[in-house]
Amino acid sequence: MAGRGPAIHEILSEQAWMAGPSPAMNEYNGSMLLSWPSLYRALTGAAAPLVRRYLERRGRRGKEDPARLDERLGVAGAARPTGKLVWVHAASVGEAQSVLALVDRMLVERPGIEVLLTTGTVASARLVADRLPPGARHQFVPVDLPQAVAGFLDHWRPDLAIWVESELWPNLLLATSGRGVPMLLANGRLSVRSLARWRAVPGLAKPLLDCFALCLAQDEVQAARFRELGARAVASIGDLKAGAALLAAKPDALAELREEVGARSVWLAASTHPGEEEIVAAAHRRIAQAHPGLLTIVVPRHPVRGEGLAEALRASGLRVARRAAGETNAPGTEIYLADTLGELGLFFRLTGIAFIGGSLVAKGGHNPFEAARLDCAILHGPDMANCAAMAAALDTAGASLTVADADELAHAVSRLLGDPAERDARARAAAQAAAAGSGAVDAVLERFAPWLDALAPKTIQPVSVLRSEPAPVLPPRRRAVSGADARP
Repeated sequence: MAGRGPAIHEILSEQAWMAGPSPAMNEYNGSMLLSWPSLYRALTGAAAPLVRRYLERRGRRGKEDPARLDERLGVAGAARPTGKLVWVHAASVGEAQSVLALVDRMLVERPGIEVLLTTGTVASARLVADRLPPGARHQFVPVDLPQAVAGFLDHWRPDLAIWVESELWPNLLLATSGRGVPMLLANGRLSVRSLARWRAVPGLAKPLLDCFALCLAQDEVQAARFRELGARAVASIGDLKAGAALLAAKPDALAELREEVGARSVWLAASTHPGEEEIVAAAHRRIAQAHPGLLTIVVPRHPVRGEGLAEALRASGLRVARRAAGETNAPGTEIYLADTLGELGLFFRLTGIAFIGGSLVAKGGHNPFEAARLDCAILHGPDMANCAAMAAALDTAGASLTVADADELAHAVSRLLGDPAERDARARAAAQAAAAGSGAVDAVLERFAPWLDALAPKTIQPVSVLRSEPAPVLPPRRRAVSGADARP
């Protein structure tokens, strides 16, 4: 029903979908006995007694923060700041990463406001813990129960709400709008599957989209989908992820890894999902035949999978070092499993060749511009639906290669390792394509200005005041003895 929220939201939402259309709810013939929003509210309200136990079970599996379960039930974990409060909701890691630059700019340019950022996953909470600027704080979004939503809104009393991408929870949206809070949608996106589900219940889709005074979609395809469902004010101004700040990296950690890698051939499989690690492992074996001593770095999208992944890779005969366990990346290591959070910037800088995960297993891919901004040639699978415009821009620029399986992945990586000039050319093209899309944050802020102006006047700040990380200065490359592109 929404984007990639946690399972508790999905279960609650599915109750409404399973109810199916009812003649007693025909909003077109004037005989409505119960509206879709009312039905959803009744179903989710009935689920309330079971939710706490379900959250506790999720906590034991690492999918909730046991110390912060009350936040999920609408009990605040911090005091509301005085003054005007902008509430920004981002579902998970990708959305949270994309919105940090927007939050930063709002706070710098409008000192009179404060920001509340909510997310729904443990990984996203950990990601933003050390990255939110002064004036911003994080809370977990409440589950979509009427009581939890009411408690959340009673405490925080937001003056403006900005939702990111595709998390459209009925109780939370309707209750927020019902309190007179202006609502804006940034980086709107609906997958083909989500669009089909919303089409089945126009009596629910239209009231939810009516909550938004403005919907800014990622691209014109997405804008058309929102218009079809009845959104009243829709525009396409670019993908907010294209304007996200550079991923950070600790200089000492980067220097240490470069020393460990030395002149070995190295490449990265970033943000991988179940099923992709097996493909990457098969590709590694093929690449290593042409590039002895090859090091493949795997960064799973969800680090909690690290222990099981390490066991599976070792069982297949590969020598694995696991970063989260503090295992040394020794010279004989074949797979370096970087099962940590918030270190992708480190590994993009280290490797220079990046496969973007989620693209070989129908997950829609992840943001390729993160790698493009950090001197990487880009590889990805056929499914980049989540970042279609960015993938198209890279393809047009000759910056990326599309692969369909382990053989094609192995061939592409081996080709780039063996031809540093091609790798460098594709990385330069990728950086240029990413730079061309970097104005998305400016465009979003310009369109949101009427609502932000109502809260606090804009104070013009010099560029140096902004807290975004500057463009990296990368050291000259030292080529591997075999001719492969390695980074010292």
